[in-house]
Amino acid sequence: MSVNKVILVGNVGSDPEIKYLDSGTPTAKFSLATSETYNNRNGEKVTQTEWHNIILWRGLAEVAEKYVKKGMQLYIEGRLRNRSYDDKNGVKRYVTEIQADVMQMLGKRGEYSPADAPSQSQNMAASSPTSMPVNDMPPEPDGADDLPF
Repeated sequence: MSVNKVILVGNVGSDPEIKYLDSGTPTAKFSLATSETYNNRNGEKVTQTEWHNIILWRGLAEVAEKYVKKGMQLYIEGRLRNRSYDDKNGVKRYVTEIQADVMQMLGKRGEYSPADAPSQSQNMAASSPTSMPVNDMPPEPDGADDLPF
């Protein structure tokens, strides 16, 4: 068995770039920044930011087109994808992307118009029927606090 799962919570680095394939299928692409803060050996606070390329398809892409804006905080769940392509000069380039299956808008309601906010089912728009938003997860079974890790 193998698992390829990525969970990120970060801030959108750029407004989504929306494209429609010849078949009419929408795709969205944008960057997402995640940051980690720690103290180095000298006791100085250091923040390290990682940038992730996010790819959305179909319903999620449509939601992103309408509601996702630069600076918004998002929860993203998906799979890691690596691909390569030849640039205009014929040089092979490698790209690592997160193909998202779940997206949820986080943060304050004022970051986007509440009247225009998608319903929870639209917010999910996930291709996986078993996906659930984070705050709708079922309660943990009794004894879950006793796990050894």
